[in-house]
Amino acid sequence: MKENKILNEKNIRNATRRIAFQIYESNIDLKEIYLVGISSNGIILSKRIGEFLKRISAFNVHQIELEIDKENPRNGVRISSNIQSLKNKSIIIIDDVLNSGSTLLYAVNAFLGISLKKIQTVVLVNRNHKKYPIKADFKGISLSTSVKEHITVVFDTKEKEGVFLS
Repeated sequence: MKENKILNEKNIRNATRRIAFQIYESNIDLKEIYLVGISSNGIILSKRIGEFLKRISAFNVHQIELEIDKENPRNGVRISSNIQSLKNKSIIIIDDVLNSGSTLLYAVNAFLGISLKKIQTVVLVNRNHKKYPIKADFKGISLSTSVKEHITVVFDTKEKEGVFLS
């Protein structure tokens, strides 16, 4: 199947900057924010959003990595931070693509055992094929694709970076 480039490096950078501004506007009263990147592309996107937030806000930005088996999310998650240290904090869970919603749902579920101030979600690409009742609060682009089509996000060199539909 032929691949179509949906977003290039510049488009991704612009979407990331816009998401950072939306996060800032939505959380302007906070002093600190916790960005939870889902491995592996979600972590890259989280770090990029964090860099923009540091430039445009006075937030103390914390980065947390969340590892999850995207093929079988019931296998549990691993979080790079002590989850109890997030009590009464605001977190933003970040991933590259929202497809069925299962990855985000299991990621959010990992934090429901503690009292949080707020949970928000970010995706670069929202595919509109959700099986579960979860949404992205902030998204770079929404695509209505067929279930047979596949979205690939590549964070690499500027020549190769992009969002591809195949």
